[in-house]
Amino acid sequence: MAARRWDVPGWRTLRAYRRSWLPNDLAAGIVLTAVLVPVGMGYAEAAGLPAITGLYATIVPLVVYAILGPSRILVLGPDSSLAAIIAATVLPLAAGDNARAVALAGGLALISGAFGIAFGLFRLGLLTDLLSKPIRIGYLNGIALTVLVSQLPKTFGFSVDADGLIDEALAFIDGVASGKTVPAALGIGALALAIMLVGRWRGMGALGIVVATVATTIVASLMDLAARGLDVVGSLPSGLPSLSVPAVSIDDLVAMLAGGFAIAVVSMADTSVLSRTFAMRSGMRVNQDQELLALGAANIGSAFAGGFPISASTSRTPVAEAAGGRTQLTGVIGAAAIVALLVLAPSLTANLPQPTLGAIVMVACTSLVDLRGLVRLWQLRPSEFALSIACFLGVAIVGVVAGIFIAVALALMAFFWRAWRPYSAVLGRIDGLKGYHDITRYPEARRIRGLVLFRWDAPLFFANAEAFREEIEAAIAAEDQPTRWVVVAAEPVTDIDMTAADMLEGLIATLQAAGTQLRFAELKDPVKDRLRRYGLYEQLGNDAFFPTIGTAVAGYVAESGVDWVDWEERDSDV
Repeated sequence: MAARRWDVPGWRTLRAYRRSWLPNDLAAGIVLTAVLVPVGMGYAEAAGLPAITGLYATIVPLVVYAILGPSRILVLGPDSSLAAIIAATVLPLAAGDNARAVALAGGLALISGAFGIAFGLFRLGLLTDLLSKPIRIGYLNGIALTVLVSQLPKTFGFSVDADGLIDEALAFIDGVASGKTVPAALGIGALALAIMLVGRWRGMGALGIVVATVATTIVASLMDLAARGLDVVGSLPSGLPSLSVPAVSIDDLVAMLAGGFAIAVVSMADTSVLSRTFAMRSGMRVNQDQELLALGAANIGSAFAGGFPISASTSRTPVAEAAGGRTQLTGVIGAAAIVALLVLAPSLTANLPQPTLGAIVMVACTSLVDLRGLVRLWQLRPSEFALSIACFLGVAIVGVVAGIFIAVALALMAFFWRAWRPYSAVLGRIDGLKGYHDITRYPEARRIRGLVLFRWDAPLFFANAEAFREEIEAAIAAEDQPTRWVVVAAEPVTDIDMTAADMLEGLIATLQAAGTQLRFAELKDPVKDRLRRYGLYEQLGNDAFFPTIGTAVAGYVAESGVDWVDWEERDSDV
């Protein structure tokens, strides 16, 4: 088991590497670089950080994942689903200090990386199961709207001093109304958006981002739009940052724990889903615990390189696949190309318009929006639609960091509610239909005199124990004749805790005093073992447990002598 946890997939890939794969990986790496650079810088600025940090947060994670990651095609780096969480966690603490914001973002990457490694070591990937589809739809829709609104001022050529979706939206409207719009910026932003949206419509994918970046840079250069108020990225710092631990205090780390945990959960969910998706396409399987270890290590690598928290990329991974990438060497080549840019040609971004980066982020955010899924929830499961909307509003109104905890809390509450008040039914027999069925759905079902067949569709635990007792007593009270046996169809009952055991002990005594015997059918052996430990199995006796509902009915008929002929018996006589 330990060997699987500390696997080094990159070494295995290198040992099995085929020379014929190299041209594909080289070409895919170059194509990928053309997307990595503008997208990485765009997401950095969406997080409120200098554009260069987006490249730092791309280089090291790609190399680390190539060594430790189990997927041969997954691309890690800055991601739109994290940008708003990073900004909400870091910027209030930075108080307008750029250098401190970068240090805090590195500290946040350390925290999320440590959580990722812990999740992998302790096999806690199941935490992603807390984010059900309705929760994820609401959460990502909220994230998309928050990030999109935050980029609107940039595409209009001005900035706003506001926190939160509503305040930023109001500040943007006020800025436009007061004439702060820079025509050159708005024109470039609109051009970039148009190119990327048309590119998406024409099926160009990531090529639209490359075309928009190159085209708007050329237009800005030829027309000297910087002189007309257009904000540009400027030349990047030459060379690479020295690897170092982020300069943050313990107090800072404690203040960012909630944000780091939220980022770890979101990135874990994104990475797990994306990894499984691409693994299935190629007929491979990936170790999810190793995936979380690699993600955690990549985040820590980003922190040491002056970057910020990263995740698997839903936009750049398909680029690597479509370009023909065969292994993680594609990502390594992309990282090397970015290094070459920073060392040899940092001035290439001198005239890259800031509105273009904003437009890139805005278009990327649209991929997070799932309106079709929301409509489907409305049509098929209105209660889950309401859950998704509540999560969306939590992210949009309360904030993205609090939003992830609201999402998890709502998911737990929904699960708890279903377990607290599970479905239960009294069963009957329908001629010509095998099995025993809910009499509320099949009113024509035949009942056996003196026998209540009761199904409970959940584990028995402290929250629903009394509800179980009440439903049993209500089913008995509804009978128009004395009840001799109550048989619990217990196949869905996967556990019985101490509170439920105490309830059963009291119920058994109450029923016996009324001349009614409690019996169980289809109870699983592990649950029987729990009843033995509680002393209830011996109290009821071995004869109180039946392998099927049919054998329980046969046992009751034999003991009570009631007149009952099953339709299958009639058919066999014929």
